[in-house]
Amino acid sequence: MNSHVDNTDAGSLRNELAARFYAPLIRYFQRRIRDHAQAEDLTQEVLLRVFRAAESQSIVNAESYVFKAAANILNDHRRHVQRHPSVGGAGFEDSPGESLPPQFIDERSPERVAVGEATLDQVVRALGELAELTRNVFILFRLENMKQKDIAVLYGISQSTVEKHVVRALLHLAERCGYP
Repeated sequence: MNSHVDNTDAGSLRNELAARFYAPLIRYFQRRIRDHAQAEDLTQEVLLRVFRAAESQSIVNAESYVFKAAANILNDHRRHVQRHPSVGGAGFEDSPGESLPPQFIDERSPERVAVGEATLDQVVRALGELAELTRNVFILFRLENMKQKDIAVLYGISQSTVEKHVVRALLHLAERCGYP
């Protein structure tokens, strides 16, 4: 599937983008926010931002642009909820320390934090060495918990190809970082 987006026909572009990204965006936000209505609102906001951007510029990688916009909108929403708690309603799934056992919270020694940061830096560098499609597929599958069939639809590839990208990324991480 072509990931290049230009502004040739605004109406059909809007329909294509909405059809292609609406369901994945809803799932993206619902995994992070407990409120379905809020997830729908944020999804609409992402799509509006993408539509506006596509009117004035050519978007080279639609998938990347859409999910970067989604991450930015989610961060903006979180900041707004923190400043105005009465507006926020439902909480976030990944609030820091919310579901961690006490031993993990109490054992945050400076050494442990430093080792964790170094390990994270190593993983991020290793991910950066991967081809863009392999990296994106791996992140959506392993970090965003997106189903392989949904990733396949999103990128216009087979589910088998998605599996191959995930395995390729895992092998690369194991080689570079020593992790399975």
